[in-house]
Amino acid sequence: MAEAHQAVGFQFTVRPDGVDFKLSQENGVLAGVYPASPSSWLIVVIAMMSSLYIHIDPSLGMMDAIKENLPYRDCMSVQTRAVLSAILFATGLWLFLIYLLRYTLKALLSYHGWIFESHGKMSTSTKVWLCLVKMFSGRRPLLYSFQASLPRLPVPSVDDTIHRYLESVRPLLDNEQYNKMELLASDFKENKAAQLQRCLILKSWWATNYVSDWWEEYIYLRGRSPIMVNSNFYIMDLLYVTPTHRQAARAGNVVHAMLQYRRKLERGELAPLRALGTVPMCSTQMERMFNTTRIPGIETDFVQHLTDRKHLVVFHKGRFFQVWLYTGGRHLLPSELETQFQRILNDTSEPQPGELKLAALTAGYRVPWAQARIKYFSQGINKVSLDAIESAAFFLTLDDEPQGYDPAKSNSLDSYAKSLLHGKCYDRWFDKSFTLISYPNGKMGVNVEHSWADAPIVGHMWEYILATDCFHLGYTEEGHCKGDVNKNLPHPTRLQWQIPNECQNVIETSYLSAKQIADDVDFHGYLFAEFGKGLIKKCRTSPDAFIQLALQLAQFRDQRVFCLTYESSMTRMFRDGRTETVRSCTSEAVAFVRAMEDNAQRLALFRKAAEKHQNMYRLAMTGSGIDRHLFCLYIVSKYLGVDSPFLTKVLSEPWKLSTSQTPQQQLNLVDINKFPKYVGGGGGFGPVADDGYGVSYIIVGENLITFHISSKFSSPDTDSYRFGLHIRKAMLDIQALFKPENDKTAQNAKYVHLENGKKHI
Repeated sequence: MAEAHQAVGFQFTVRPDGVDFKLSQENGVLAGVYPASPSSWLIVVIAMMSSLYIHIDPSLGMMDAIKENLPYRDCMSVQTRAVLSAILFATGLWLFLIYLLRYTLKALLSYHGWIFESHGKMSTSTKVWLCLVKMFSGRRPLLYSFQASLPRLPVPSVDDTIHRYLESVRPLLDNEQYNKMELLASDFKENKAAQLQRCLILKSWWATNYVSDWWEEYIYLRGRSPIMVNSNFYIMDLLYVTPTHRQAARAGNVVHAMLQYRRKLERGELAPLRALGTVPMCSTQMERMFNTTRIPGIETDFVQHLTDRKHLVVFHKGRFFQVWLYTGGRHLLPSELETQFQRILNDTSEPQPGELKLAALTAGYRVPWAQARIKYFSQGINKVSLDAIESAAFFLTLDDEPQGYDPAKSNSLDSYAKSLLHGKCYDRWFDKSFTLISYPNGKMGVNVEHSWADAPIVGHMWEYILATDCFHLGYTEEGHCKGDVNKNLPHPTRLQWQIPNECQNVIETSYLSAKQIADDVDFHGYLFAEFGKGLIKKCRTSPDAFIQLALQLAQFRDQRVFCLTYESSMTRMFRDGRTETVRSCTSEAVAFVRAMEDNAQRLALFRKAAEKHQNMYRLAMTGSGIDRHLFCLYIVSKYLGVDSPFLTKVLSEPWKLSTSQTPQQQLNLVDINKFPKYVGGGGGFGPVADDGYGVSYIIVGENLITFHISSKFSSPDTDSYRFGLHIRKAMLDIQALFKPENDKTAQNAKYVHLENGKKHI
């Protein structure tokens, strides 16, 4: 959040919601006219043409008016003019119906009452609403079909936002501090808020989303600190299964699966993600998954997205190789990719001067990297080679040290996570949309640049890749990729560099600064297998609320104080939506934690705190969060030159506990009840505060929760392993609250079973 202080201005992002004929990609026309179809245009034309022959005018005279005003009508016969006017009217009517259907669907999707209903209970109005949404959603929607029908993110009222903000900080401030904050908030609301709010509402009318472009620019792209650890995140491979231990073969299958996914993505053939199987989520972030690079700048970076790229760049032992992904107009087969990667692994050439740690430029501070890029990489072979990297579909690292989860090694997840998060600081291209990492033992992973998308987007792709790799492509008995080996493929080509000593000094400086950051990361990965979502649901509570309250309890036991807590929630039910913050440390959560320590009415307070958390999460999802609204008001204040002590104070508050849940089973391609070993390890991120924790948790199936905990060794107050122990104890202590209740439920069920048995006898 501190990066938002660098805001000095803003720009509007305007994109029309009209009929979007994306002729540059297959199926673009289908998505552009959805929920109608091109064939429906023909039906309307035929209907209008038929009306000419039965002498009925459904246009109420409009076709006659068109006929009389046609250009060059004197050169046409009466019949030709009649046919042409019918076609023009039919086309106009068809377009009008498309707009009508879209705006009707947009109005329906603006209803969010269903989110606030109790789990398992659905009101009659919501059932009717769901039927109407299904009716107007059309059949077989493509990935981008719903984009123009998604509602815009609403701007909350200033009164509501300030009220929720003050409520969120009340448990963290003493009476004197809280009274000062109330005065700041009151002064802001009475004197400055109205002007800023008007500007924000004006932007919301013109932009598709009043938050997302500023969020990308000011939170990510304007940051001048290293993005390695501080911004990028990672995703792990399957926990218990390694399909093959041959590095080149595994990379071949995974890269081929990625090319398949990219083709589906570009054609829009993937099904849109839908809540309740009906409510569509925004797919905008997926557009920049491939062929995308963050380009460094002096004051701000920018995201470069290109169309279909036909190569990738591979890093191995300090050398960069270019590998073409197509031959004869088709993708390389997995066996062909394996051959290419094995050739790279077998290559014994040495790195060129300055090549070994070149990628450390992307791991260090942004300004030196931007300056070096201009000075040393803007011409000659350095420019050609850098262009090859930045224009590649993605970046692949063939690592030389095995990683992965090993139950026999207590710190295997820790080492694996640190490798994915930062590696050696020079063996990942941290500016690429993602770096695919292949290990010698067959394990894989991904390091992701954060500005272009959030974790669920990459998780969606990764689920498809792992399922395709294991269940569709497969391997031979020897562990090689299936298919014939084409030995006539041109060999991968080395990228050439001429890096002067001055540039090598810049590279070394970036490397040392990045290594200092990497060495300070204290990481602990923990598999909580005592119980999972299945048991939590039997307690009739939200799994996310359960875990968040466990984190609050663990945080208090670890630090003996409460702190401002960040939980990421998505806003993808709105056009171009990204995330919102749920402030998890509520007064209700604090009361529950204190009750756990004092042995008071714990279960009742837990239920109250869990319900409060769920309500806050729902408000965040439906555009009524706190932090994005305040962030945008702050940006507007900077643009207008309005000084606001209240907004400055809000935007400077540290998040000492930053949490996030990464969703699993978005695609449901693998039945994990049937294949329980085929579950992913999830992913994580670096610590947000110098003296705080970053916690990513993944609810895997019914019986497993993975925790990825990060902090800094340099902080004397934090210890990731210790915090993991506190989380485990907190989870078990909360679960113990429900044992009497669950035992009673089990006894009642047993009694009912016996009674039914007696009746049956």
